[in-house]
Amino acid sequence: MKRFDSKKILTIISLSVVVALIYSFSPKSDQEKWVAPAKYDSMKNPTSASDASGMTVGKNLYMQHCKSCHGKDGLGDGPKSAELNTPSGDFSTEEFQSQSDGSMFYKIKEGRDDMPSFAKKIPDYEDIWYVVNFLKTLKE
Repeated sequence: MKRFDSKKILTIISLSVVVALIYSFSPKSDQEKWVAPAKYDSMKNPTSASDASGMTVGKNLYMQHCKSCHGKDGLGDGPKSAELNTPSGDFSTEEFQSQSDGSMFYKIKEGRDDMPSFAKKIPDYEDIWYVVNFLKTLKE
């Protein structure tokens, strides 16, 4: 029977541990793309972006619930963003702005990872749609 060299085994185990540690502490830059279910993606926004009072509601809710992570201008640079394990979204990008309103609605309502669900904090779905309308004003 062949005897294992304990130095080789120890070296292999040590390297495996080092690789695992490096991987576990690396940033999640390749975060899985967040895709809303088709049911939500195809939803039509029942509110109008030209409704001034609705826009005010959306802006106020954004400032109350979203600004701390996403920043005043939606650039993902809010004071709490540095504490998150996942990047805080930048709402000014073409990638974000090209989403359907229904997709944005779903993401606000349901949340994911560090982003909480706002279904209980903003229980009136019309108000979530107003937030969607406000987010559309944060283009580059």
